[in-house]
Amino acid sequence: MIAIKWMLFITVILFSCPAYTSQPSVLLAKVYDEEKHNDISAYLVSEKFDGVRAIWTGTQFVTRKGNIINAPHWFTASLPNTWLDGELWTKREHFAALSGIVRTKIPNNKDWQAVTYKIFDMPDKTLAFSERYKNYSQLVTHINQPHIQAVKQRRFKNNKQLSDYFNNITAQGAEGVMLHLADAKHKSGRSGALLKLKPYLDAEAVVIAHLPGKGKYTGMLGALRVKSASGQLFSIGTGFSDAQRQNPPAIGSTVTYRFHGLTKNGLPRFASFLRVRESI
Repeated sequence: MIAIKWMLFITVILFSCPAYTSQPSVLLAKVYDEEKHNDISAYLVSEKFDGVRAIWTGTQFVTRKGNIINAPHWFTASLPNTWLDGELWTKREHFAALSGIVRTKIPNNKDWQAVTYKIFDMPDKTLAFSERYKNYSQLVTHINQPHIQAVKQRRFKNNKQLSDYFNNITAQGAEGVMLHLADAKHKSGRSGALLKLKPYLDAEAVVIAHLPGKGKYTGMLGALRVKSASGQLFSIGTGFSDAQRQNPPAIGSTVTYRFHGLTKNGLPRFASFLRVRESI
């Protein structure tokens, strides 16, 4: 009887899931603003995992851009023919190593032993996120595999509770938190139904020039001259290792940088290099 109920549950989810396309339609977050989003009780809150976004189409993992992620068969064998959204993740502050594991065309079984799939949504346009949370939690319990995990969602009554949680996990190396409107139904694109709160902001820009270093950086990179998506030009001079200064990101490549708000001229304040954006 239990097996029959579970099959009916999966059938309902499959019927309402969005169809897979080469570039999947996913929900993207806006930035949390305490003045605009002051009713914290309306949101479910979870840790933001700094992993590789992975959409399970029912048959394979793909990135937001629709590129196939070559996971080992044993890693995906227990996943159902159901649309899932989550992050491939190893541990906090470990993105570079994780990215190398995930981008390998022939997966290394030993490396993948350290990877977990953190499911944070089971997309269904007919259900509120609070119901989808119950669904993906039940699914993970049913799968019962240590590398398939449900992202825990929390409820807070006010901004102080949110702030305490945020400060606690970021002090331990977490990237930040996500706030998902509990009664919001799933839709694709950037939406205020999903918010991100991080100790810093980040964005991407294209490298247009290498500026020479001075002093101890003579003969190496001093700063990157970059162009943002909106056409703004500015320089990024911090955040590089000595190896990156000796072999800087190529002109034309896209880099991710972190910053702390904007100047009065609308430029990123205290822009610091984070990493080269991988084409995944």
